[in-house]
Amino acid sequence: MSTILTSISPIWKVLLVGLVLGAGLPALFAFGIRASAGTVGPDGTTAAPEPAGRAIAAVSFVVVALVVVAAIVVLASTKAFLAKFGLS
Repeated sequence: MSTILTSISPIWKVLLVGLVLGAGLPALFAFGIRASAGTVGPDGTTAAPEPAGRAIAAVSFVVVALVVVAAIVVLASTKAFLAKFGLS
């Protein structure tokens, strides 16, 4: 029984990372798109987005970009680290 619990315990970490990166980042990006969208009036005219919406959108886009850049850096540095020791 303890062998099963030992092998199952890391699954929550994988699930958490999958939820954050697999569903969280696209949801954050969509939230930024929605925040930067203007409003459409009943007669079809459009209004520019509010400054607060633009600020929210900018922050969400910066967070998504930083996570993507960090993931690329981690992947690149891991491969370089392994290659340095001849393990790749």
